[in-house]
Amino acid sequence: MKKSFVLMDLECAHCAAKMEQAIARLEGVNQVSVNFLAQRLTLDAQDDKFAALVEEAGKICKKIEPDCRLVVK
Repeated sequence: MKKSFVLMDLECAHCAAKMEQAIARLEGVNQVSVNFLAQRLTLDAQDDKFAALVEEAGKICKKIEPDCRLVVK
């Protein structure tokens, strides 16, 4: 499954790169892209683990940049 999410209050391009690297290391992630200029995270991951991986990605974003949050609709 592949889906894009809005990243609210992402203020640092270096932090975006760190988020992308950390999320890419999660088991079940096929591909991840964090676009700083568009303020978007695109996640391609295994269907059966997708919801858990989105939650974990949100935690990683918050840990790297405390004001940043992943908007899940």
